[in-house]
Amino acid sequence: MKKFLSLPDVFLVLALICCSSWTVWSSSSCKQINIKEVRPHSVSITEFGAVGDGITLNTKAFQNAIFYLNSYADKGGAKLFVPAGRWLTGSFDLISHLTLWLDKDAVILGSTNSEDWPVVDPLPSYGRGRELPGGRHRSLIYGCNLTDVIITGNNGTIDGQGSIWWSKFRNKTLDHTRPHLVELINSTEVLISNATFLNSPFWTIHPVYCSNVTVQNVTIIVPFGSPNTDGIDPDSSDNVCIEDCYISTGDDLISIKSGWDEYGISFGRPSTNISIHRLTGRTTSAGIAIGSEMSGGVSEVYAEDIYIFDSKSAIRIKTSPGRGGYVRNVYISNMTLINVDIAIRFTGLYGEHPDDSYDRDALPVIERITVVNVIGENIKRAGLIQGIKGDNFVDICLSNITLNVSKNNPWNCSDVKGYSELVSPESCEQLNERIFPDHVSNCYKLPYIIKSSDVIKSSSNRNKVAWLQSW
Repeated sequence: MKKFLSLPDVFLVLALICCSSWTVWSSSSCKQINIKEVRPHSVSITEFGAVGDGITLNTKAFQNAIFYLNSYADKGGAKLFVPAGRWLTGSFDLISHLTLWLDKDAVILGSTNSEDWPVVDPLPSYGRGRELPGGRHRSLIYGCNLTDVIITGNNGTIDGQGSIWWSKFRNKTLDHTRPHLVELINSTEVLISNATFLNSPFWTIHPVYCSNVTVQNVTIIVPFGSPNTDGIDPDSSDNVCIEDCYISTGDDLISIKSGWDEYGISFGRPSTNISIHRLTGRTTSAGIAIGSEMSGGVSEVYAEDIYIFDSKSAIRIKTSPGRGGYVRNVYISNMTLINVDIAIRFTGLYGEHPDDSYDRDALPVIERITVVNVIGENIKRAGLIQGIKGDNFVDICLSNITLNVSKNNPWNCSDVKGYSELVSPESCEQLNERIFPDHVSNCYKLPYIIKSSDVIKSSSNRNKVAWLQSW
């Protein structure tokens, strides 16, 4: 039986990580947005009749407040202040040039009545609701075609009260796809920070068709048994920065997506320039995932300083024949894993299609995936890396990885091709050709790192360890 970490153990491990000789705990890596900048106008939700007793439905108050504040959108914007209290509401829209500010003792509660979450059209890159054909319930906090939107405060809470939705999913009584907690569509200059998100009905934070998104200093907690409750899912979005987050969910902590099968291929908007820094979390699924909906393409993903514990897997790429698209140029560095079933998992036959019209010959391209500087304790299996027959995943590069593995056969690989260096236990045959000296250029970011570090290239382990640890 897996032994889970106690809270003191977690704090001890975090302290050890912070002191690790190769972990870089830097200041903010995201573009800085001044959340303390004073908006020209500010109102409290109480000015519009809201009652923070956890019983009174305040949907109209939120809608009326934001309708009023819209008159200031072209005058520098406005702030909607949510004071201490428990503010029950259905779905409401945000506007451009708005700061939604939560007091530290403020809790926005999602209504448990599904009628308070309107049904909207499916996303064009999905063609239907993700769970059921047709429309989908709108998120609790929703915005479309916006710019300059901030959700922040003094670590207030947004609680989706998702258990009613999880029960409907399990009992197969859903009429439409479940809602996300926060969804922003086709928006730019978005900041979500200094807040706690609880009990999302479905995915928690979902920026889709967005640019210039920052998510920092947030906590996301959903029970382990809750279905499909991803943490943060950048979807057909670019220039997304996620940092300093703690996430514990019933599904992937972060899942990068870009549309589903023929709809994602046709829509053709990739997710690119996604950076993740200083993520800590636990999950019944993956710490950092790409897919399975990746038909518009995913590239230029950079993740560093990641701590995953008590989880099923740390890194996962999910795809399938029919997806098309690509996953390329992914670089993951400085990971610490404790009590993880599978450290690295790639799945080429994930399945799940929106309908029978998908193109079975649309094969995904998976290439140039680099994972370096990983340590792990109490790991069951180092890697389960399975491509697609006739469509190998290529240029998979693993370096400076040390895992304490309990399985007798730590690696299981098929239909993949790549390289490795300083990996323990030794990687599978398909990946054990050495990176040095002939295949450095096949590995994403390695040539740049070697050049920028001014290290004399050498085949000796001592020199290789030196420059690996300098990353």
